[in-house]
Amino acid sequence: MSTAVVVGSGPNGLAAAIVLARAGHEVTVLESAEEIGGGVRSGTVDGVLVDHCSAIHPMAVGSAFLAGLDLERHGLRWRWPEIDCAHPLDDGDAGLLYRSVEQTAAGLGADGARWRAVFGGPAARFDTLADDIMGPLLRIPAHPLTLARFGAPTVLPASLFARIFRTPAARALFGGVAAHTFRPLHYPMTSAIGLGILTAGHRHGWAVAEGGSQAITDALASVLAELGGKVRTGTRIARADQLPPADITMFDLTPTAVAEILGDRLPRRVARSYRRFRYGPGAFKVDFAVRGPVPWANAEVGRAGTVHLGGDFDEIAATEREIHAGRMPRRPFVLVGQQYLADPGRSAGDVNPIYAYAHVPHGYTGDATDAIVEQFERFAPGFADRIVATAVRSTTEMSVYNPNYVGGDICTGAKDIGQLVFGPRPTLAPYDVGIPGMYICSAATPPGPGAHGMCGANAATRALAHLRREP
Repeated sequence: MSTAVVVGSGPNGLAAAIVLARAGHEVTVLESAEEIGGGVRSGTVDGVLVDHCSAIHPMAVGSAFLAGLDLERHGLRWRWPEIDCAHPLDDGDAGLLYRSVEQTAAGLGADGARWRAVFGGPAARFDTLADDIMGPLLRIPAHPLTLARFGAPTVLPASLFARIFRTPAARALFGGVAAHTFRPLHYPMTSAIGLGILTAGHRHGWAVAEGGSQAITDALASVLAELGGKVRTGTRIARADQLPPADITMFDLTPTAVAEILGDRLPRRVARSYRRFRYGPGAFKVDFAVRGPVPWANAEVGRAGTVHLGGDFDEIAATEREIHAGRMPRRPFVLVGQQYLADPGRSAGDVNPIYAYAHVPHGYTGDATDAIVEQFERFAPGFADRIVATAVRSTTEMSVYNPNYVGGDICTGAKDIGQLVFGPRPTLAPYDVGIPGMYICSAATPPGPGAHGMCGANAATRALAHLRREP
């Protein structure tokens, strides 16, 4: 029996391990922390359940890989809020994103027909489209016409694409999702991730995992155990000579970490690219335990699982420019999670968990807690009076919690044109590290961040194809 070692137990590491174990390999996952899951873990704050990082899952719930594992049999159950995402504005209006394209369009007034035209077709064809966008972009597509129709606008800067819409609510709703790139919105291809998330959400919804995102990790670990795979926690790999002998070695790590481990064994061109890998701005996270619901000025916002606090499109664009330049804005873009609306078991009596993180400069060493609370107060006056407890995780603490989050970069690398298209280095084989039998499978590789597991599944599939070709 062939052997495989996976370094790192995030969703991509576990996905790679499952693919390899299903193919009959003896698989061992090595995790440096005392618990598995990478960014897909949960915990408690004052008795309420919170997600440590990955929290809302429009890409995971529609993942073909996850769907093929029968994870419900292993305890995973998806839950959906009434409204997927809300973006409140200072005048009391709000852009509201529903799973239904029609329902979303109906609430956007003069922009309803435009929203329907942009997202109606791609959402209906998303499962076909996903065959091409959930892997390396530079390959022969399985559905070229469908990909071409969807892909043409993704090359545009979000600031240019947003001009399609005329109302502040529609522009802000699109801009808030586009801001998930952590990139200045006037840069090319900043429409790509926003359009991808919105299209996936219109097809499958912005789901949460019942019992916290940890349930995704636990289900994947259960599948792996059923296949005979083993997991060893508290096992840090810092040098190549610490790696157990294996036919296949997968790294669910950053490119710079892989370069550190493999050192001179890496081909020079690969080592150069990995050591020059670029990281993006950071996330400063605060989890709140709040008595009662958040007192949103617009009551509809209180029905949304995700809320974007960032003002109108121009303000979002300005704050993203600031953090990219290394300056902390007075009013940062804040992503809020109200997962308890879909999963009430996360609350404790009338105390509810509220998840929030602000976009901040890479490696930001200040405290953004007050700025986050002020953004809440801007759209939900009286929020501060309802806070029972808080738990803060700075950019430094983010990178300790998960070493893949360098400088607080929860995307595992800047999603600029080069890294979005190619991954860790300019190549048509983004999972190969240049050493036979060794591969990188983290969110630094296509298709990028999320709990969908596709980076790991794609890399492991590539490894198996190589192994079959060997004499």
